[in-house]
Amino acid sequence: MPRRTLIACLGNIFLGDDGFGVEVARRLAGEELPDGARLGDYGIRGMHLAYDLAQGWDTTILVDAADQGETPGTVQVISPEQQPAGAGAGLAASMLLDPHGMQPDVMLGMAGMLGAEAGQVLVVGCQPATLAEGIGLSAPVAAAVDGAARVVLDLVRAASEGVISCASAYQVR
Repeated sequence: MPRRTLIACLGNIFLGDDGFGVEVARRLAGEELPDGARLGDYGIRGMHLAYDLAQGWDTTILVDAADQGETPGTVQVISPEQQPAGAGAGLAASMLLDPHGMQPDVMLGMAGMLGAEAGQVLVVGCQPATLAEGIGLSAPVAAAVDGAARVVLDLVRAASEGVISCASAYQVR
């Protein structure tokens, strides 16, 4: 049975660099993925992602803009703290008020409430330059999209072989 990996690309294309994950999804759309891997462009559809997470995965890779205090365009792989199944009720309750809320901790909490496991969770995050209203990525973030897509493909292939680890060695500038 192939290992199941969900690649969940997130972001709001109307908020500048927040559309990073959506652009990475476009780049990955033509790539051949290993058996068991699924690519999703979730944009701001938080409930959709929560339900897909409820299907249970060995590995979940979230792709999103992530402010880590780095130079704009820096791509990092982040391993967030895992929440036990059933945890996150308070976070998930807040999402009921904003079904378009896309915070990864809320999504993972929602999946936990649904009794699902997201498996090992990694975030491929890109340092934004701007999150102001407007369509289009800033120059440094746009330049980081191809590198981020390569990182995601490397992680997916490693996950399919069961050899994925927190890839702190990944830092693309």
